[in-house]
Amino acid sequence: MTILAAVAAFAVSADIAASDHATRRAALRKQLLPQAVVALIGGTEGDHGDLRSTFFQEPNFLYFTSWCEPEARAIFTDAGDYLFLPKRTDVRERYTGRKSAPGDEGIAAQTGFDHVLDAAEFAAKLKELAGEDHAVHWLAKTQGSAIVRETLGAARTLHPLEMPAARVRMVKSAAEVARIQRSVDATIDAHRAAWKRAKPGLYEYQVATSMASAYFEQGCERHAYLPIVASGPNAIVLHYGANKRRMDSGELLLMDVGAECADYAADITRTIPLSGRFTPRQREIYEIVLGAQKAAIAAAKPGMRFMGREPGTLNRVALDYVDSHGKDRHGESLGKYYLHGLGHHVGLEVHDPTDPGVTLAPGMVITIEPGVYIAEENIGVRIEDMVLITETGARVLSSSLPREAADIERAMRAR
Repeated sequence: MTILAAVAAFAVSADIAASDHATRRAALRKQLLPQAVVALIGGTEGDHGDLRSTFFQEPNFLYFTSWCEPEARAIFTDAGDYLFLPKRTDVRERYTGRKSAPGDEGIAAQTGFDHVLDAAEFAAKLKELAGEDHAVHWLAKTQGSAIVRETLGAARTLHPLEMPAARVRMVKSAAEVARIQRSVDATIDAHRAAWKRAKPGLYEYQVATSMASAYFEQGCERHAYLPIVASGPNAIVLHYGANKRRMDSGELLLMDVGAECADYAADITRTIPLSGRFTPRQREIYEIVLGAQKAAIAAAKPGMRFMGREPGTLNRVALDYVDSHGKDRHGESLGKYYLHGLGHHVGLEVHDPTDPGVTLAPGMVITIEPGVYIAEENIGVRIEDMVLITETGARVLSSSLPREAADIERAMRAR
């Protein structure tokens, strides 16, 4: 936990400076063997770009370098860090715009790297710095991993970087939390827009469009994940994404939607009654799910284990609540309808990487999202909020979006 505590030193601004990324690299190196070499490959972009989506940097590369232009590479060592940028080409600039390049005036200050070289020099520099006996760490599961393997040869032992990187990324700085809060606030606006729009007779995609428009209008770059707008029986499908069904009176509408703003994600779910009022059975299940969420949030604190079904985890707290409240049509407890885990970490990615063996610590941002899904009753309820672990407990970042049944009904009537 000492590494995590070091990373948790909060910055004073919502701006993430180049020095912050240098601090992240230093925290990463503390987990590695002395004189270890880290080789990272950034995301790629064809000469003509991608007609289906814009370019977004590989998350680990972005986290440790701040660099958000394509085709970059990096090497971190105890003796210094290197960033490698591609030379400009007329074809690429014609299609995707002007990019920074090695040799640009002020490129060191712009990047925060003392050494900014041509990407064509990456292989030779990696061989030089790695030598024959230095431990080389890489992200084996990324698209660019083949470049590192081909450079050093199949016989060279390479050490996985995924877990050390995850441990650093799990604890957010104050600047990161501020960016996450921006995404949360934009997502809350999206849910409020949906509550005003949703009604029987509309299609799910119409609600999804209203939600996306709310955060795109605020300058958010993209969905943190594909919007889930699931009415009636579709709410039983955990990752439903078609959003094509016509919504009917008397049904529930489950909306699991999040914005990504300034590279950081949000993830919020609410379940509302399309007719403006829960039926008695819908409200019973809703209150059970809400009770489970409240129990888990109350138990969230540093040192607590997050996932798993064994006693002492937040997930078990929520499951036990569901299992001890309410019955299905056959008189059986509802625990078997609790179909997924309680939540996940959020940051640059909506499902941020984690080390499952690390307990909760101040600065971690997680979701708490219990759900109950009873197919034979066409009832699917999930309530999800973003939660920041503090020194003494937890703070709900999305608390301004109502979750009490009466408050949701009141908001629906006020449309």
